[in-house]
Amino acid sequence: MITFIHTADIHFGMENYGRVDPQTGIHTRLLDFERALNSCIDVGIKQKVDFFLFCGDAYKTAHPSQTQQRLLLQSFFRLYDAKIPVIIIVGNHDHPLSFGKANALDLFSEFPLDGFHVISKPTTIRLETKHGPVNIVGMPWPTRNSVALKQQEAATTNITEYISKAACRIIADHAQKLDPKIPAVLAGHLTVSSGVFSGSEKRAVYGTDPLFMPSQLAITPFDYVALGHLHRNQNLNPKSNIPIVYSGSIERVDFGERKESKGFCLVSIEKKGAAKYEFIKTPTRPFIQIEVKLSASKPQTQQLLDAIKQHDIQDAVLKILYHVPENQKDLVDLKVIQNACRSAIYIVGIIPIRPIAQRVRRIGTNQSSLSMETLLHNYFTEKKDVSEKTEFLVSKAMELLEEKEE
Repeated sequence: MITFIHTADIHFGMENYGRVDPQTGIHTRLLDFERALNSCIDVGIKQKVDFFLFCGDAYKTAHPSQTQQRLLLQSFFRLYDAKIPVIIIVGNHDHPLSFGKANALDLFSEFPLDGFHVISKPTTIRLETKHGPVNIVGMPWPTRNSVALKQQEAATTNITEYISKAACRIIADHAQKLDPKIPAVLAGHLTVSSGVFSGSEKRAVYGTDPLFMPSQLAITPFDYVALGHLHRNQNLNPKSNIPIVYSGSIERVDFGERKESKGFCLVSIEKKGAAKYEFIKTPTRPFIQIEVKLSASKPQTQQLLDAIKQHDIQDAVLKILYHVPENQKDLVDLKVIQNACRSAIYIVGIIPIRPIAQRVRRIGTNQSSLSMETLLHNYFTEKKDVSEKTEFLVSKAMELLEEKEE
């Protein structure tokens, strides 16, 4: 049985919602992602897997800091010490998108060490493991450079569609050349048309991603399709014996992912056409959003304090939303609320939400032909808080006008 770890979207450099750790001098969110990655590696070493497959987006950007690079190197070298080969697929966040420039993961391919395989262009690797050979077809984030478009295709206005078609042809070509008797894995950093986005990804420009149909990826002789790019763990081909799996990100990137489980996949291929996987959760920073609709009959600050007590906010990233009752002032004491949340590692915001006031259209007040009495009558009728006293107010106003004239 061949076993391996499938993970993706480490995103070292997502240093939002945190602070500098006083003991290490490193941002707490960077330490969160490092902890999650090492939990994947711990399982891989304990299970003595045949290889470690990382499907792209090691960093937030293609220009990681030295600290981020050091932490990733330290983590991956643990696998090298355990004699576990590492297959690295280049993702869109790792790629500089400029011809001739090195991507953020090229450093691993330059080491004079066996065991690191960086796939920055479509490639097939025949990996000899202790449990037999396995073929890995790697498809990095497809760009016009990585799929080598023809000149007439590169000049088209619909470049995204052509990149998708070219990448599909490349995958099919590599698949045809594989030995059908040997276990095979397709590993890529791709967007599948039926995939579900999460969190900040929903705000991404979906139309600019080259799209792939599940039927274009789950082809013979692949036993398992390992993907990165989408942050939600999901199997897009559950009814087939060729799973198409996004392992998902290993840590939460923003509040849109606060309800999602984060982790990685432990995959096993006992024989051809019999791939299985187990999703294993990683330790993650809790993201808690407290939303309260304040009652007009109770003290506002106390209502928020009661809501906070219902959650374990220790070391959490916290966001508080509260709805102010209509026609009520915001009387929340922010200092008291902040003091009650001091055990949280970071407070994103304590945000009031007020009902949108309706704009009342004043009927007839711009008609110069109407008498003063009619104008006043129309004005008071439209004022909901005094409409019942319209006749009384009009008569008093007219009396004042008469007194002024006299």
